[in-house]
Amino acid sequence: MQIPYPVRHKIAVAIPYYGLVGGGELFASKITESLAENENYEIHVFANRWKASSDRIIFHKVPIIRFPGWLRALSFAWFARHMIDRMNFDLIHTHDWIFTGDICSVHSVPHAEWIYGVRKKRIPSLFDLMRMAVERKTIMKGSAARFFPVSSIAIDAFKRRYKILPGNWQALAPGVDVARFATPDRLACRAVIRGKYNIAETDFLLLFVGMSFDVKGLDTIIAALAKAKALKPDKNIRLLVVGRGNKNQYLKIAQSLGIADAVIFAGTQVEGLEQYYRAADAFIMLSKFDTFGMVVLEAMAAGIPVILSPNVGAKDLVEEGINGFVIPEYRDSDAAAERIVQLLDSERCATMGSSASQTASEHDWQRLAEKMGQLYKNILFEL
Repeated sequence: MQIPYPVRHKIAVAIPYYGLVGGGELFASKITESLAENENYEIHVFANRWKASSDRIIFHKVPIIRFPGWLRALSFAWFARHMIDRMNFDLIHTHDWIFTGDICSVHSVPHAEWIYGVRKKRIPSLFDLMRMAVERKTIMKGSAARFFPVSSIAIDAFKRRYKILPGNWQALAPGVDVARFATPDRLACRAVIRGKYNIAETDFLLLFVGMSFDVKGLDTIIAALAKAKALKPDKNIRLLVVGRGNKNQYLKIAQSLGIADAVIFAGTQVEGLEQYYRAADAFIMLSKFDTFGMVVLEAMAAGIPVILSPNVGAKDLVEEGINGFVIPEYRDSDAAAERIVQLLDSERCATMGSSASQTASEHDWQRLAEKMGQLYKNILFEL
């Protein structure tokens, strides 16, 4: 006998800051607002602050104790969990550690890996210790949960930290607004952006987008640019840096390598970022560590190939030599320079850009929402 699909299910979604700045916040809002259109779901979001564009979602304010600071993670988890428990939900989807959930979208690596491995802190703060404790309790109680880190390197990090991971773990990459980055007229964008920064139409333009120059490997990128120019002195290769960081520090690096005129700093660009992608020939990010790297998918959606370090989670989407390159090690400027030189072949660059666009189209937010909706349906039948 076929069981009819239930007419209405109450879904709880938990995240401290919904629809605000951040990859996890964007992921949560895009998926939740798409699923809220499904008449079978009554969706409640539990957050401390939010910015919503859907009137089909019911919001609940979760208190956060901000002082002392070490109580922030614990207080959100405790209040969110107790508020959810009182309302008899059919499915709990959390984007943060709140002790338990049916689906846990994981937008980071283990906090210990972040503070010791990435930030190189020797002594954890009370905030760090509490964050690790809440994370551990959520994971170790999750034997019946499904965990979805955004990349394979995130899963590997959790395996290193916990050895045995309860529940079901599977990488699930974020989505991208394909239409936003794919539709602006490329020729028009090249004319506007290149004209703004005095970049010739015939220049090969590398694009970097990031808010932490140090973590994103800008020093290695500049070194790779210098080497690529030495390998191909007849080609005018330029680097356009979009984002916020210590501009003077990296300008001095470029000056010391004799390529100061090839590196342009555009600062932070909130509006019209898609025009920068469409004006470039290739995208490069050689991060020391990036759980995923949303800018990579944006670049691919804009139809340009990418050059990444192996520490960027979005490498999961790269087919070597097809839609981009992943160099062997994040500080390997020689390997990065070789990849840049390969992309100077305009026909190959265009072909790889087309493949990158196809890859991005498979990760449109709507497709990801449909995948999550099917997952909701499967779990609700199992419960």
